[in-house]
Amino acid sequence: MELFFLSGVILFAFIVSLSVVFLLYHKSYASYPNLPRGNMGLPYIGESLEYLSTGRKGHPEKFFYDRMAKFSSEVFKTSIFGEPVAVMCNTAGNKFLYSNENKLVTAWWPSSVNKIFPSSLQTSSNEESKKMRKMLPKIMKPEALQRYIGIMDTIAKRHFEAGWEGKKEVTVFPLAKNYTFWLACRLFLSIEDPDHVAKFADPFAVLASGILSIPIDLPGTPFNRAIKASKVIKKELRAIIKQRKIDLAENKASPTQDILSHMLLASDENGQFMTEMDIADKIIGLLIGGHDTASAAYYFCCQVTLSVVLPVNYTYDGYLKEQMEIAKSKKPGELLNWDDIQKMKYSWNVACEVMRLAPPLQGAFREAINDFVFAGFSIPKGWKLYWSANSTHRNPEYFPEPEKFDPSRFEGNGPLPYSYVPFGGGPRMCPGKEYARLEILVFMHNVVKRFNWEKLLPDEKIIVNPMPIPAKGLPVRLIPHIA
Repeated sequence: MELFFLSGVILFAFIVSLSVVFLLYHKSYASYPNLPRGNMGLPYIGESLEYLSTGRKGHPEKFFYDRMAKFSSEVFKTSIFGEPVAVMCNTAGNKFLYSNENKLVTAWWPSSVNKIFPSSLQTSSNEESKKMRKMLPKIMKPEALQRYIGIMDTIAKRHFEAGWEGKKEVTVFPLAKNYTFWLACRLFLSIEDPDHVAKFADPFAVLASGILSIPIDLPGTPFNRAIKASKVIKKELRAIIKQRKIDLAENKASPTQDILSHMLLASDENGQFMTEMDIADKIIGLLIGGHDTASAAYYFCCQVTLSVVLPVNYTYDGYLKEQMEIAKSKKPGELLNWDDIQKMKYSWNVACEVMRLAPPLQGAFREAINDFVFAGFSIPKGWKLYWSANSTHRNPEYFPEPEKFDPSRFEGNGPLPYSYVPFGGGPRMCPGKEYARLEILVFMHNVVKRFNWEKLLPDEKIIVNPMPIPAKGLPVRLIPHIA
């Protein structure tokens, strides 16, 4: 009886607390008479559950299009991850956000990201991102990445020999994840041993799944598991960082061999070097394609997988012809090079159409640093803003017959400006775009020149959790090409 009474008191106090928060929240914005139309949902939780569940059900665009139809096709308000959010829905909104970086808006990440990456976010997320972006261009620009194409091709060959060749059926997603993660470990950390790479793979999968989750730190929640995984990975990374310091001091490692060496040797304008924990956090961010930095392993394993899922027969025939012509031009044992990549124009159009239908970056948050007006609506300082790739990628105004798979959309001048945004745009466009292009094309070349395939689950859904993945991992039957 006492336990029942105590439970009732706790529940009553919880409801009262949420009600007070709800009333104070709405009162705080009463002075803004012309906020965007929309629904703020429940106190604290807002509409987070529906936002996440539509993606997990395979229809991430539903959350946005339902509200665009009900409230506005330009901007609507909601509450996600405990924050008031204005969602931009069209090319004008994308252009506005990309053009006003550090003027009216700045980068923002949910508290789940801040808690998973505590040390690298002791300063503002925006400042940390600026520091990272100063380091990346030397390694991520096309001319620097050219020397990595042979390494990518070598790892791809080893990957297909070990996991695909000689098998009648495979499940593509976990294999693609292994490939992209192995490649990222090699290029970012100079780790090539498959056993060493495997030590990171499972914790990274847990970490990636928990980054954009409701930040409830209770045992068994995605957020709690992500925090634990982050600690495991950091411990391993710190051991690697300590050893690299020794190797650099003894000239056993090159200052330019990978991103880790650059981070260890780079100092800020005050001559200060990053701590081991800061470097570990940034490496984690790079390896999962998070923190608005390089597009890396986990995001693009999704894309190389989906490059197998989505193309229809005529599309496959087109990039089979292109890739086989390149394969036939190579001498035995000769690796892919920059000239080969430049010939893969149709294949890249296929990949772009994949990313239109299943964008690796679903969208991103900004924070209003000043009051401003957009499309006639008031946006208060402190509100969060969100642009969604699906709001434009599946809009028939920009892409006629949006559900149709059609790589020809990217021929000639391509889509309208600010309508196709798988890598974001403006000054915060993903600096790993070229890395992603090389990684995807090298994978496509190696799979297409070896196999045709049949999906074993023709109606398998693409779900978002928090990145686009096949619901059952994409099992396929392999059909080797006859020599």
